[in-house]
Amino acid sequence: MALSEGVVKKIVLSYTYVAIWIFLSFTVIVYNKYILDRKMYNWPYPISLTMIHMAFCSSIAYLLVRVFKVVEPVSMSRDLYLRSVVPIGALYSLSLWFSNSAYIYLSVSFIQMLKALMPVAVYSIGVLLKKDGFRSDTMANMVSISVGVAIAAYGEARFDSWGVTLQLGAVAFEATRLVMIQILLTSKGITLNPITSLYYVAPCCLFFLSVPWFCGGVPLVVERDLEFPFRFLDFRDQFGRCVRAESGGVFAGGEDLGVDYECGRGGEGLVVDCIFVALKGKEAQKKAQPDEEAGRLLEDREGDGAGRKNESQT
Repeated sequence: MALSEGVVKKIVLSYTYVAIWIFLSFTVIVYNKYILDRKMYNWPYPISLTMIHMAFCSSIAYLLVRVFKVVEPVSMSRDLYLRSVVPIGALYSLSLWFSNSAYIYLSVSFIQMLKALMPVAVYSIGVLLKKDGFRSDTMANMVSISVGVAIAAYGEARFDSWGVTLQLGAVAFEATRLVMIQILLTSKGITLNPITSLYYVAPCCLFFLSVPWFCGGVPLVVERDLEFPFRFLDFRDQFGRCVRAESGGVFAGGEDLGVDYECGRGGEGLVVDCIFVALKGKEAQKKAQPDEEAGRLLEDREGDGAGRKNESQT
């Protein structure tokens, strides 16, 4: 049965949006690492960086919903907002804060490997909160994933226990957020698309991040980085372009695909994980080649030395 021309165009457009989404997500992850890593740009202030992102997302979402009226806001009372959206925003802010903090201590590829524990965390928390039923075969799959991540962690050259703790905490908060979306929103018949999700959740994230930022973030920046205003101007435009691009990809891709936003992010995250792991493997091979050559040279020298010693003895 041949597909109609309209269906083919929609499929091509959807996959184009997915490809753009993956590329932009990859770019923002690498750029976050570049900004936060002390050996690169050396601006290790994850709260400030996350707040910049959330402030921009809040502004764009407000313009799209209230000014340009691209989508209609969801009918929601103040009581429902406080009981359902605010807890999700708090969990999301903690997840972003911890995840960005991990970039200071861990490699990007290792962080992506640790994010593979997300299905394990979501299923475990779903069972604990009685959202999902316990199944032995599913738990066996979760255990196999955990073993694989443990093996990857054991072989990680740049292992940092504090960085791992931060990333695992981010995974736990993100998994809890996904389960709470099902409990607090979906079960009540409330569905949010990518734009309305940022419209309601991003301001909450900005508020919750501002509390630790005013308490510790601002004094830390002033104390350790007196040149912050000038350095901020240096990367502001570059980071703004990345944030605008990724946010635009999220808005356009999520709207066109017509699928669940979090499912889309999960599929995109899987592809990005594979990209980073592949790059990590190539990097390890390049580092291993000089070591192998050095080992061969040492063996040749040892062999030549042993031969000369035998000749002198004879």
